[in-house]
Amino acid sequence: MSGTGPRPLLLAGVTGGIASGKTTVAVILEELGAHRIDADRIANALLEPGGAVFDAVVARFGREILDPEGRIRRSALGKIVFADPEAREALNALTHPRVTEEIGRRVRLYAEVGRSSVVVVDAALLVESGVHRTLHRLVVVRCSRETQLRRLLARGGLGREEALARIESQAPLEAKLVLADYVVDTETAMEETRRQAERVYRALLGDLEKLFGEAGAAGPRRPAG
Repeated sequence: MSGTGPRPLLLAGVTGGIASGKTTVAVILEELGAHRIDADRIANALLEPGGAVFDAVVARFGREILDPEGRIRRSALGKIVFADPEAREALNALTHPRVTEEIGRRVRLYAEVGRSSVVVVDAALLVESGVHRTLHRLVVVRCSRETQLRRLLARGGLGREEALARIESQAPLEAKLVLADYVVDTETAMEETRRQAERVYRALLGDLEKLFGEAGAAGPRRPAG
């Protein structure tokens, strides 16, 4: 143990509407050297049998959401929560605190042993959940509603009305853009998306130096609450 304590980390959220390309951008930032925390993957793990919210979700939504092996069918749960705002809020109330807790645990781990000083939190609901307030920077990935819909339908498994319901269940893009420190537009070719992400990563490294270079410590950019 060196005794120097946890290293300073720049925490950056990467968010955007469903099928906007946010994970593509977050993965590019990871390839460039950032640690990536995938909030969707954390949430999925919580819903697995034995996961922290599995029993509570089954109790709330019924055993009808289970497949023959006793696992939660995401498609069945999705049909319920994307058709009913109250049900969606109930699911979020069960999962969001646990996801936030796990994000915090990983950030502390990276501060102790991580090789990178930039951590990106890849999450669709950063703004809706309020987690963006705990981060130093927010990257919003954008594309047109028409492109979102086309990409979502191309994934298969959803009809047009279901796809539109999922898009509309999230906060409007404009509400996220006004909070953004950086914006990546994914309407363009993949090469241009990568160039934009590379510019954002360089900017985040600059922000890291500004925030921590002299003082050695800094709190979140946005106050909690």
